[in-house]
Amino acid sequence: MSLATTFGVLGGDRRQLYLAQSLAGDGYPVYTSCLGEGSPPGCLGSLPPVELAARCGILLLPLPASRNGVLNAPLAPAPIPLDEDFVRLLLGKRVYGGMLSPLRAASPLWEQVTAWDYYTREELLLGNAFLTAEGAVGLAIHEYEGSLGGSRCLVTGFGRIGKALCAALKGLGAQVDCCARKPRDFTVLRALGCQPLAYGRLEQPYDVIFNTVPAPVLTAQALSRQRWGTLLLELASPPGGIDREAARRFGLRVIDAPGLPGRLAPKSAGELIKEAVYAMMEEA
Repeated sequence: MSLATTFGVLGGDRRQLYLAQSLAGDGYPVYTSCLGEGSPPGCLGSLPPVELAARCGILLLPLPASRNGVLNAPLAPAPIPLDEDFVRLLLGKRVYGGMLSPLRAASPLWEQVTAWDYYTREELLLGNAFLTAEGAVGLAIHEYEGSLGGSRCLVTGFGRIGKALCAALKGLGAQVDCCARKPRDFTVLRALGCQPLAYGRLEQPYDVIFNTVPAPVLTAQALSRQRWGTLLLELASPPGGIDREAARRFGLRVIDAPGLPGRLAPKSAGELIKEAVYAMMEEA
């Protein structure tokens, strides 16, 4: 068993559990750490971080790598501080993780770490967008008291997630409007059978609204035109795009839905991470 091709999956949620299992299924030796008791099928075992680093040449950090200044490891028995002792574990290893910028800012030792951020990979971002759209539609089906088929839906934003949402909602027979900025996006929306809208021109009531924009686009003025009980799904990262106080005042339902790939499709999300890491290893 070669140290150089032994993977250590350190921290994370159920995505990393499936990631470790999938790597082992491909024939790689895999250890895990800070992922709860035991180890996924096919893996060699669960180790403390120090022992994991000693046995593995490739270390996989979670997505995101950190939360609130500690390693993103909700399944670990105790918080893992991102201090210089932690960074020293990574020296001499090939390190892959998601959203590494906060870690790099935590210690000057990071300059000596050979690390790649897999969340910069377009294939991963696009795959996560489709998983997010699928999860958002599933939440809407569960929470909306009507049928999405024939309903009036609004999508704010026409980035990766907005595009996937528009396609999914149209496939279910919903009437879909979408707020976008670029003229070329208006052309694409019309080709998809969706109604393009400029921001600030929300004059119609909707049954379900999906926000993908992390900026204040669903203002009190826009929300005042919605019916009591309209369902709003917040998919954007904080601070989001929905005026929460206005939504409460007008009797609208807001559901926070961050991180849907990890929550609702961890197996597929783990596969996306694995594929991104493989591609980066081939290009290195």
